[in-house]
Amino acid sequence: MTSYLILPVKLAMANASTNSLNIGIALEPPHLDPTASAAGAIDSISYVNIYEGLTRIDEHGEVQPLLAKFWNVSKDGLTYTFHLHENVAFHDGSAMNCEAVKFSLDRARASDSVNAQKQLFKSIESVNCPGPYEVVVRLNHRSGSLLYNLGWGDAVIVSPKSANDNKSNPVGTGPFRFQKWQKGQQVTIIRNDQYWGPKPSLDKVAFKFISNPNAALAAILSGDLDAFSGFPAPEALMQLMTNDQFQVDIGTSEGETILAMNNKKGPLANLKVRQAIAHAIKRQFLIEGAMFGFGKPIGSHFAPHHPAYVDLTGLYPYDPQKAKELLKEAGYEGGFDLTLKLPPPSYARRSGELIASELSQVGINVTIIPVEWAQWLSDVFKNKDYDLTIVSHTEPMDIGIYARDDYYFNYESDAFKAVMEQLERTEETSARFELMKKAQVMIAKDCVNAFLFQLPHTTVRNAKLQGLWVNAPIQAIDLTTVQWSQ
Repeated sequence: MTSYLILPVKLAMANASTNSLNIGIALEPPHLDPTASAAGAIDSISYVNIYEGLTRIDEHGEVQPLLAKFWNVSKDGLTYTFHLHENVAFHDGSAMNCEAVKFSLDRARASDSVNAQKQLFKSIESVNCPGPYEVVVRLNHRSGSLLYNLGWGDAVIVSPKSANDNKSNPVGTGPFRFQKWQKGQQVTIIRNDQYWGPKPSLDKVAFKFISNPNAALAAILSGDLDAFSGFPAPEALMQLMTNDQFQVDIGTSEGETILAMNNKKGPLANLKVRQAIAHAIKRQFLIEGAMFGFGKPIGSHFAPHHPAYVDLTGLYPYDPQKAKELLKEAGYEGGFDLTLKLPPPSYARRSGELIASELSQVGINVTIIPVEWAQWLSDVFKNKDYDLTIVSHTEPMDIGIYARDDYYFNYESDAFKAVMEQLERTEETSARFELMKKAQVMIAKDCVNAFLFQLPHTTVRNAKLQGLWVNAPIQAIDLTTVQWSQ
């Protein structure tokens, strides 16, 4: 395994009086339109900072009103009437009104939509405007998740005037405006002094892209960064915790880290092969070796902190001998070759080295192929050109992705789709939880992927910086209440 240098502490603390912020993130987004890509880095920068939706998801994972100040629901649960804040303008000066909302929702759910989460809107039958600040959304069936779905970054409201240019020049209604993008380096946003709501404290924020753990640590220690959300050097966290000039927050995230397997490619189409791979991996070894003890083992695609979580880590315990037996039963006693495409995050690169070694012990020869993030999105996520990959899925409550035929796992199950359809139409909480539990068991038994660990949300920040979220219930770095203390 590759070794990583821990640098000595040599501080050059940021000048808080400037009221600006330099914050590190591991990945550079492919563009800045959250309605046109699944890349979480887009939402990390833009969610509730640049763009806003009818609702929002707060630090506790709860739905709150945003552009909609309140709403009414019909007795049959099929009609939602949203009442909008008035006098809200997009950064391009155009009005945020019902027509903009209708445009945004119709665009997201259209047959030619490029929205990565198009299924979030499948319950919507129509969107109408009885008045400029009243939006009527009619559903084709009751939905227990509509308000939550409308709080995703994929559901933000965009201006009809500027929507086509949002990838390079994002325009929203949020408290910050886009200023510039220095490709390969950073995205800078500035305070929107015409914002309709409470003004943010910060004048200017630079999101700096650093995926290398050593570089991230050096930037924090030198003061080049005031904070790092999703700090990629877990080996340095204990060192930083002992220095009172820093605050280290270890929170929860929605990041299910998985060894994704192409379920229709070669040996991986065989359930016994996928089960063998799962048995060959020691999750705790990964957590210790790649994450330096930070992380929690998982046995399915679900966050351990959710009340509907089922602990399925015992379904495929570490058992190399069992793995060899399953490979023999599948007709691969002599082993075979696979490729493992690894995106830049340190959790993926480090875990990949360990997993390749473990799989070699049962006869599976793995060739590691490092790829950049844009290449991963194109080759793996879009074109399904891969055998294995490692990635953390940070979207909230996203077990429904296993019901998508065209998703990059290449998994198809009519039984699982039926459970997801039932979940969508179920509103009562305890009934929803039972369906979520059933879904977890189904994909675990089908061994769609090898489920590794839940990614912690680790933030390192200047001790004088206040207001960053500790937990990450959604892909967001919410800057609306971040400020420097005196």
